Amino acid sequence: MKTRPLVLWAAACIVLLGSTAWVPAQAPATEVRALWVQRASLTSPGAIVAMVESARTNGFNTLLVQVRGRGDAYFNSRLEPRASTLSGQPPSFDPLGAVIAEARRAGLRVHAWVNVNLIAGVGELPLSRNHLVYAHPEWLMVPRELAVEMAGIDQRSPEYLGRLTRYARAHAQQIEGLYSSPLQSASVNHTVAVISDLAGRYALDGIHLDYFRFPSEDFDYSRQALAQFRADLLPQLSVDERRQYAARAERQPLFYTEMFPQRWADFRRSRLTALLMRIRTAVKSRRRDITVSAAVVPDAAAAAARSLQDWQTWVENGLLDVVCPMAYTADSGIFAAQIASARALAGPRPVWAGIGAYRLSPSETVENIRTARRLGAQGVILFSYDNLSALSDGTDSLNFLSDVARAAF
Repeated sequence: MKTRPLVLWAAACIVLLGSTAWVPAQAPATEVRALWVQRASLTSPGAIVAMVESARTNGFNTLLVQVRGRGDAYFNSRLEPRASTLSGQPPSFDPLGAVIAEARRAGLRVHAWVNVNLIAGVGELPLSRNHLVYAHPEWLMVPRELAVEMAGIDQRSPEYLGRLTRYARAHAQQIEGLYSSPLQSASVNHTVAVISDLAGRYALDGIHLDYFRFPSEDFDYSRQALAQFRADLLPQLSVDERRQYAARAERQPLFYTEMFPQRWADFRRSRLTALLMRIRTAVKSRRRDITVSAAVVPDAAAAAARSLQDWQTWVENGLLDVVCPMAYTADSGIFAAQIASARALAGPRPVWAGIGAYRLSPSETVENIRTARRLGAQGVILFSYDNLSALSDGTDSLNFLSDVARAAF
């Protein structure tokens, strides 16, 4: 942490020196120029045609399309309910299939963007009664604050889901909804099955994992997750320790997590990593050439500590083909520092720099693209096509993207 100011200063100098000559940098021929496309742009054939055409004419070559937004499907899933926003379309309409068909004609690559752990938003509960929040409320992550209270509530009762929902709404500034647990084997099996099915039935170039993290270090204190930790921990303790702790653990549900906080954090990080291993194995068994990428918190140390997202270990162990740091800052110096750090940690693995274009002007977006290139990123991803089509200053996505394209591509 003591070196951070120096890193930021050095990165800022790189940006300032590099921007003195306003000459468009030449993009490498193999550069990935991608757009994150949210599910709102997949709700009709017309919207898909317009999106693909916008990407093509503005020099983008890759689309990351959100096909699992909140535990629902914008593709023909065998395991999860069709998204309610598709209710106005005929059952034959397959958003992902339509994107792939249009993108192939335009010469674009398509990656299926999957929200892994976030399965319901804070605004309202899903309409389909087949959704996971109704079918398996016991799979939902529980915050530490509610752990003792929730331990006494029937997980199948309306009160259980209601209590978690009210908590999420009350903490909407910190968390984005309800999350499935990567610590419960049944929940993990379902997640792997959904992604494996997706990879096996569509001619995709990649699977892109998002919300592949805990909402914070204060989750998951569900009773099943606590039981899993206890079962994992007890064999590591001596006979005397197990005997000494048994009575206290009976009275205090959180005893072992409080007694062994580092092991508890390590346990949750390792289980998230184990889920990634299973997803990668399942996807690669379907198609060896498919790219597995993940959107990650740019600061690797903060990601591991606060979101239990140990992406540095993921990269070091070859579990990701591409790492995509979400460097959404509006500060060009911080952006440079984040991409430089990610590039250093990624080693031989490609980095696609995630740029929060929705917070920037076209010229600022171009500056970040150039910075990412100078720092060795193999691609850039703009967040997002949808946001850029509804900018507060009235600029539409076509003007924004064409301004970026002329200067950067």
